[in-house]
Amino acid sequence: MTRQDEGQGGAAPAAQASVNLEPNLQDPDRFYEQLLAAHDGLSTEQSFELNARLLLLLANQVGDSGVLSRCIALAQTAATPPARESASSAQAPTGS
Repeated sequence: MTRQDEGQGGAAPAAQASVNLEPNLQDPDRFYEQLLAAHDGLSTEQSFELNARLLLLLANQVGDSGVLSRCIALAQTAATPPARESASSAQAPTGS
């Protein structure tokens, strides 16, 4: 069984694309090493350009505009910084 979109219980409505949030890479460590190696020696701008090209290539592999839209929405939610805590609530308790 795979998870549906976060916050969804059960099956996704027909109008909303299902996004696989379960680990699905055959060899995640190798992929990560390849990704880091691809960025090795690049400037920040070149690295951003590589990421943009890679994203477009991967989006083309997905192909489904509903899935891509849902992925964008999920990524935006994950990229939203959490509300800042007040200084008093963010401090660790002292060991007494």
